[in-house]
Amino acid sequence: MTTKVMAFGEALIDFLSNGETGLDGLETFTKFPGGAPANVAVAVARLGGNSHFAGQVGDDAFGHFLKASLEQYGVATDSMLMTKEAKTALAFVSLDSTGERSFEFYRNPSADMLFRADDFQAAWFSEPTGVFHTCSNTLTEAAVTQATLAGIEHAKAANWIVSIDVNLRINLWPDHVVDKARVINWMEQGDVIKASLEELAVLAEDPFALIDELLSKGVSLFVLTDGGEPVRYYAGSQGQGQVVAPKVDVKDTTAAGDAFVGGLLYQLAERGGDRGSLQNFSQEELEACIRFAVACGADAVTKVGAYPSLPNLEQANTRLASL
Repeated sequence: MTTKVMAFGEALIDFLSNGETGLDGLETFTKFPGGAPANVAVAVARLGGNSHFAGQVGDDAFGHFLKASLEQYGVATDSMLMTKEAKTALAFVSLDSTGERSFEFYRNPSADMLFRADDFQAAWFSEPTGVFHTCSNTLTEAAVTQATLAGIEHAKAANWIVSIDVNLRINLWPDHVVDKARVINWMEQGDVIKASLEELAVLAEDPFALIDELLSKGVSLFVLTDGGEPVRYYAGSQGQGQVVAPKVDVKDTTAAGDAFVGGLLYQLAERGGDRGSLQNFSQEELEACIRFAVACGADAVTKVGAYPSLPNLEQANTRLASL
């Protein structure tokens, strides 16, 4: 079995806008399975990776739909919990003419926020190699923050790679105010971090000084995105560089970042899947991983929806050939 990739966090329902329809001009929505960590888990599975989702949904119709959807796409759900204490989270996603999104969340509290530190099981981390992936949406409340950090500690104890996608959703935070110290402390625990320049600007006056600080704290690889600009990467003594994304016909950016992260984690898992192997990568190997991730993201935006837009290995490699 290939190296295990476990994505932790929220699985939720994306109600994706169909635009204004009908004589009355009302906006209508179609139900899709979603949630950034769940999307990443599916992205890895679509590429052929050993993908697992860890988190919690409601023991309701939406929760069972999400579990079945993950399994349909090849994601193992042995570490996915269900609860009757809260409902599954919902997100209504509207798109503008360029495919950019705006979100309205129904999540306070939702089942994913009730996952606790002692819900993690040591057996989930028993493999000798692995990647543990988290997003900032599990930092918006104190108890689920502690759960996130507990998962990271389990992963570190197992010598797994810890992956962090900043993925800030400011409207999920109390009063729309991000706890910057909490987010930066979480980022310091990572081996691999992906963030956008816009997100870093929320966290620090000088985004590039923050990158340098994180690298000095032990982060092995920092990947910086900036819309359609080249993807930049920073890896300390292993060097830095950038990868240009191909021009594509953008239909929906919903899963772009998650496809990118899934592609990156798939590559890291295939090339070793432990912290030592990551630290021993050459700059050429790191750049090859990022080029593949860029190809995955570029392919995803040409299709609509989250799971359905994520490329399989053949599609990713075809897109990679265009870079």
